[in-house]
Amino acid sequence: MNAKLLSALTATAAATALFGASAPAQAFSFGTNGITFGQNQDVQFNFKESHGAFKSSLAIYEVNGFSLTNVANLFSETKSSDNGGEYDWKGTLGNTVVDSGPVVFKFLANKVYTLGLSSSYDGSDKGMVYSTSGLNLNVASTGNQQAVFGQSSLLWNALDKETTATFQAAGSFTDGMASLFNGTTLIGFDDRGNTNDTDFQDFTVSAQAVPEPMTMTGLALGL
Repeated sequence: MNAKLLSALTATAAATALFGASAPAQAFSFGTNGITFGQNQDVQFNFKESHGAFKSSLAIYEVNGFSLTNVANLFSETKSSDNGGEYDWKGTLGNTVVDSGPVVFKFLANKVYTLGLSSSYDGSDKGMVYSTSGLNLNVASTGNQQAVFGQSSLLWNALDKETTATFQAAGSFTDGMASLFNGTTLIGFDDRGNTNDTDFQDFTVSAQAVPEPMTMTGLALGL
């Protein structure tokens, strides 16, 4: 067999084993360590649900060290919840978040990104948390985990969505790359409200890679 083709097929098999057949071989990170891809990658985001009394907005930021630039706004709450404190201030699409269908964003190759959730309460700014743990500096100048990434149904079923109980398994949900290309990744944020209760259900969205069918074919053919 042609050595170039064999090498390409080996790379294809490795990428398939890691991320599934539809994933680009250069995919790098989609989780609490940051968001970056080895080639341009479209990702579709959908709002899932929110909880808590804060009013929040989610955006995508390009990261250069600790310099962040807002490159896309995803979803914004128009009020704190659908019906006051019912079901731990539950907010849904079409009520608390309106005019927000799926949003597709193109992540550019080799750039570093993060998701940022800004919050307010009764007109008072309550700060920002990021999906990249290292950007959530605390008094010890170390990063706090303020987001979880995981296979959508697995993480959704694990979260306690109607109480403020601490999500004890947060450390097990830090990487959403595999599910991004094989189904859907769920991303849940803790907004540091309620003395940073770390319930990770304050703002949840889903993410799914928009497939490019020719990517793996081109790799196998050595194109």
